[in-house]
Amino acid sequence: MPKVDVYDIEGKKVKTMDLKEEVFGIKPNEAIVHSVLVNYLANQRQGTQSTKTRSEVSGGGRKPWKQKGTGRARQGSIRAPHWVGGGVALGPKPRSYNYTVNKKEKRLAIKSMLSSKVLENELVVVDSLNLKEIKTKEMARILNNLKVEGKAVILLPEKDEVVQKSARNIEGVKALQVGTINVYDLLKHKNLVVTVDTVKKLEEVYA
Repeated sequence: MPKVDVYDIEGKKVKTMDLKEEVFGIKPNEAIVHSVLVNYLANQRQGTQSTKTRSEVSGGGRKPWKQKGTGRARQGSIRAPHWVGGGVALGPKPRSYNYTVNKKEKRLAIKSMLSSKVLENELVVVDSLNLKEIKTKEMARILNNLKVEGKAVILLPEKDEVVQKSARNIEGVKALQVGTINVYDLLKHKNLVVTVDTVKKLEEVYA
């Protein structure tokens, strides 16, 4: 069973906590993580790119020259794809890139990322994050006390506007809730900062 140290907001160790093996101690499945990541990125695409076909560009209603006798190749319209200003053949049109993956795969990908954070000592557990007011400077101080360097995700058990707004102006730091956790953010951000309540919520949801 994996164990982690729990710190207070001053960076002092207060206790050691056991983590559930089935959530934080599995062997990371890289193939599943990649599959779920590709799905997430595909679902973020807007799919609004568009080109005009020869029927949509203006002009070209008249035959440019007669069929025979000019010595030139026969042409029916100056808006055919091979003409400058002509329509685009087989170009992109608005479409949806969305597709779904199995719920079990999504759960396994999240558990793989959580276990990976534990293995690589990138999981920081704090006893609580109770800020009295929205203050970016205070949040930056707490992260510094916890020795969190580089990009980090602060994962909260539920919505907390004070913490989320205090963190949003710190470069490379993102505050999320357990219900909005995703593989992309866990991969993009090196460190994962969680509270004791967040760990309990994760174990409740993913065990």
